[in-house]
Amino acid sequence: MNDYHWEKRKIGEIAQVIMGQSPDSKYYSNDEIGLPFLQGCAEFNNRFPKAKLYCSQPKKVGEKGSILFSVRAPVGKINIADRDYIIGRGLAAIKGIKIIQDFLEQYFLFSEEKFRKLSQGSTFESINSEDLSESEIFYPVNKKEQSLIAEILSTVDRAIEQTGAVIAKLQRIKAGLMQDLLTRGIDEQGNIRSEKTHRFKDSPLGRIPVEWEVVELQNVVKILLSNVDKKIYEHENSVLLCNYLEVYQNDYIHSRLNFSRGSVNENELRKFTVEKGDVIITKDSETFEDIAKPAYVKDNIDNLICGYHLALLKPKKINGLFLAIILNKPEINMHFRKLANGITRYGLTLETIKTAKIFLPKISEQKQISNIFLNIDLRMDEEKAKLRKLHMLKTALMQDLLTGRVRVTGLLKRRQAEVVG
Repeated sequence: MNDYHWEKRKIGEIAQVIMGQSPDSKYYSNDEIGLPFLQGCAEFNNRFPKAKLYCSQPKKVGEKGSILFSVRAPVGKINIADRDYIIGRGLAAIKGIKIIQDFLEQYFLFSEEKFRKLSQGSTFESINSEDLSESEIFYPVNKKEQSLIAEILSTVDRAIEQTGAVIAKLQRIKAGLMQDLLTRGIDEQGNIRSEKTHRFKDSPLGRIPVEWEVVELQNVVKILLSNVDKKIYEHENSVLLCNYLEVYQNDYIHSRLNFSRGSVNENELRKFTVEKGDVIITKDSETFEDIAKPAYVKDNIDNLICGYHLALLKPKKINGLFLAIILNKPEINMHFRKLANGITRYGLTLETIKTAKIFLPKISEQKQISNIFLNIDLRMDEEKAKLRKLHMLKTALMQDLLTGRVRVTGLLKRRQAEVVG
């Protein structure tokens, strides 16, 4: 048996496992007195927790560097202790003794589903000290191999974290621009207006530039409430259906979406065909918060029909993308929420949609504003696609490297040879 073999051991044999124990609540405080206290995984973040409470009388402490493991639902979630934490009954602290901590962290990330299944035998999803300590881990005995595996996986983790940070920054920029551009707009020189340098006026939608109008939706779009269901009839025209979820889950309707099949008669085909530049909104929902969620039709898609529980808005005197953007503005969206009727299901009437008030800049300004948001969304889409690929890469690497299916010994030996050479 060489220095690069793998073996199976119990976690309790290669790591210290400390089960949490909750202190008396009289020692809790919102002030920074004592150590930060974590009852369970509610305060977990991407990697490090953020405690809301402190405690002056610790019972069990997860030391800095420990893996903080959730032993109650959701079992298997982990964070890393970036400092000492008092841990309650919902957590265990795990620290490697005969195994490198970074490798152990990657093992627990990979094994989350395994521990979740282990916990599902009881009514209350949880695992105890014995379950955790007796659980077996398959790992390379050579610590340099452990370290290299952890290094490879951590490199992907850092790329995931950095990409996520870029997406979060773009979302903050978009939110800030939403506030500025949809209240002040852009002047002829391409600058955001200010009440110090430009004229504004009062309106039913608040202060707006004097160049803007406030109009009812019916004055700038054709509104069609779809009644096309998912039933297929052989004697009707075969079509693609844009259904509720496509609109609810996406800001843009594009050709890459997986539309379902349906059928329509000639009248429905003429009336509810979706065209590039249209806007579709959710008309009905089980919760009023999901009412009037818009999606902009970005592509020409042959034989695409607007489905049931949706309203199709066909622009006449407004840029479609600009319309979708302003319908997302809280002050405008609230009009629909307030007027949505129903008890177990909320819905919008044609009259409610018709009389919704929106602000209307000149078409040239609408296009300018729309292009700014479109460019941000395109950049976010690129970063989100990159993030999905990184998550897929991480999953594949864990399946290969943490099972011994693919070995890193060749790379390890080359590194050692370079050092010796």
